[in-house]
Amino acid sequence: MLDVSAKRTNRSAGRRKTGESVRRERMATAVQEYAALGWPCYPGEHTGDDTRACSCDRIGCPSPAAHPRSQVWQRQATVDADTLARWWMTDPDANIVLPTGRVFDVFDVPAKAGQAALDEMEREGVAVGPVANHGDERYLFFVATRGAPVDEDEWWSCHLDTVPESIEDSPGMRWHCRDSYVLAPPSVLPFDRTVTWVREPHDAPLPDPVRLLEILADACD
Repeated sequence: MLDVSAKRTNRSAGRRKTGESVRRERMATAVQEYAALGWPCYPGEHTGDDTRACSCDRIGCPSPAAHPRSQVWQRQATVDADTLARWWMTDPDANIVLPTGRVFDVFDVPAKAGQAALDEMEREGVAVGPVANHGDERYLFFVATRGAPVDEDEWWSCHLDTVPESIEDSPGMRWHCRDSYVLAPPSVLPFDRTVTWVREPHDAPLPDPVRLLEILADACD
């Protein structure tokens, strides 16, 4: 016969298992929904065990649970439903990586600046597209992509090749464009942080980036 403490342990394990199953199901469903929008997806690393923050093999990973699983992510990201189902069946805990500079670009700003900018956009009646909250640290504003502009100085990738805080005109802002990516909800970050939608992408046209850039840059000053 199990003692009381053993029963409690079994109940807790059952709740954790149920929670994990629900989270995995939500992840697999979200991937298919993004694909239906025409947004290519790729598996990302996820949180590790009790001894490490990231599931990758890199010691001291600088972006734990927030980067693609493989260096071929740009080439293999897809909207093919069968491929995505197979990937997330193989690794149901994988976070969702969305390449930028294809269907959309993303303005990535500190959460406080992002909320202030969102309030300003609502007051001015500025059309706002999808907006995500990255672990209560950053706000991600999805906008129509600029693709590959003629003037390369008009864009910069995120932390892949620059330190955003060094941009004097808009400290703390990142513009994810060509060759960059963001994590999509419901990706899970270390310390039980998550990526969530503030404004969901369904029936939300991608706005022109120029007007949003002006407001976001002001909010980041």
